[in-house]
Amino acid sequence: MGAPATPLDPRAPSPATTAPARIGPNAIIQMRAVMIEALGRREAGRVLAQAGLETYVFAPPATMVDEREVAALHAALRAGVGEERAAQLGFEAGLRTGRYLVENRIPAPVRLVLRLSPAPLASRILLAAIARHSWTFAGSGVFAILARAPARVRITSCPLVAGVRLARPGCAFYAGTFEALYRTLVHPRARCVQTACEGMGDPACLFEISW
Repeated sequence: MGAPATPLDPRAPSPATTAPARIGPNAIIQMRAVMIEALGRREAGRVLAQAGLETYVFAPPATMVDEREVAALHAALRAGVGEERAAQLGFEAGLRTGRYLVENRIPAPVRLVLRLSPAPLASRILLAAIARHSWTFAGSGVFAILARAPARVRITSCPLVAGVRLARPGCAFYAGTFEALYRTLVHPRARCVQTACEGMGDPACLFEISW
């Protein structure tokens, strides 16, 4: 067997040849739908085009998408409507994504078990499931559970705010998704707040979910 590849070895993969991480299409599907409702089709199309996503102007994606497309869409939306309004729209898109996941990705028996369980136990079960599937929303980012009841989670190298500098937390889409999952499956008064953001210079994006 040959020697291990090194960074200077031509056998080693380079960033140019490494496949980009991919994220579930709801990151664009739900944001696109919210933008059309809130901004109108013309303005939503302009934001999509500004993000280089002209292919989604007339039809949303049906399969996993490049995480860079999601980042570009969030950046274009912030540039178009400002950080505060973009956060509001992103949170709504996250709520819709969470509801979609509950209805279409979580089996009915599991939903029943979670709803009948005490909130602390349901939180532990739900967080374990989120962690197992974190690649579908965090992409190249790293998801970690910091606490379970109330819940605290972290995303490092968060794709939504990669390479940007913001005045306020920029991951409302994730906060909305977590809140919808918790409100439906753990406690009807659950609330998720982003408490730190890499886009603001913090070392990671942090989210607290309480009820």
